[in-house]
Amino acid sequence: MSTQQPMPIETVVVHPLVLLSVVDHYNRIDKVSSQKRVVGILLGSRRKGVLDVSNSFAVPFDEDDRDPDVYFLDHDYLESMYAMFKKVNAKEKIVGWYHTGPKLHPNDIKINEIIKKYCNDSVLVIIDAKPKDLGLPTDAYIAVEEVHDDGTPTTRTFDHVKSEIGAEEAEEVGVEHLLRDIKDTTVGTLSQHLTTQVVALKSLASKLQDISVYLTQVTDGKLPVNHPIIYQLQDVFHLLPNLSMPDLMKSFTIKTNDQELVMYTASIIRAVIALHSLINNKTTNRAAEKEGGKKVEVEKDDKEEKEKDTKEDSNKKEVKS
Repeated sequence: MSTQQPMPIETVVVHPLVLLSVVDHYNRIDKVSSQKRVVGILLGSRRKGVLDVSNSFAVPFDEDDRDPDVYFLDHDYLESMYAMFKKVNAKEKIVGWYHTGPKLHPNDIKINEIIKKYCNDSVLVIIDAKPKDLGLPTDAYIAVEEVHDDGTPTTRTFDHVKSEIGAEEAEEVGVEHLLRDIKDTTVGTLSQHLTTQVVALKSLASKLQDISVYLTQVTDGKLPVNHPIIYQLQDVFHLLPNLSMPDLMKSFTIKTNDQELVMYTASIIRAVIALHSLINNKTTNRAAEKEGGKKVEVEKDDKEEKEKDTKEDSNKKEVKS
């Protein structure tokens, strides 16, 4: 009988619980040690080319910055922790490992070979605990054999895999509760939408800058030509619209004019409503002032009548006496 080979991993989905656990691990180690990165094990499941990373745990790790061949990874701790996690949820299996990078290290291939004893298709996810650039804080890699054109023996290297952040309904509720203390509730949805768009545009600009630097280094001969990357860039450029076509430019102009007309009409309506509210406030204030003046006059008349009555009563008493 022929055993069916599993589909290659195309996407790695990292859950928010894993991100929180990694950040907590990094912060705890950073307070008591000068270690630049931390290492841990990823747990999850795999289905149809999608690797779902739903949990993780830390592993004691240390290395020599000057010599990448000198490092320590506690195998006994790894096996005992995995045995305990397996008792809690047997569906979660070891799918790879993580470190806080923020980039690949020379000894990552050797560490990955150790993790492959527990998982054949081990995935490395670099999670940046202190991200400085815009975009996702995760980068996923899988070990592959690199074939050289000059006939030299193959070498093990990492191939980049698409990664994304995903969550189940229960996790989304928990994340929303955590973000309540971070988000400014006084800010409207329009400003939040604009802020999100600005962040997305900045991220796009940084990615385009990276593409420009890469292509420049390839044309200068500093980097070898990577055909899969060139094919991806060709697909991206083919998806761009041809702005030299008159019909397309006309449709863009019409849509832009329609949007500007809606914005202009909305600003006029907003100004009219504001003036209407101002007039209503002035009318209400004037009516309140008039009612207040009438009340003062009525109270004054009542006071004068009471004084007259008291004077008449006192005169009558004097006459009787």
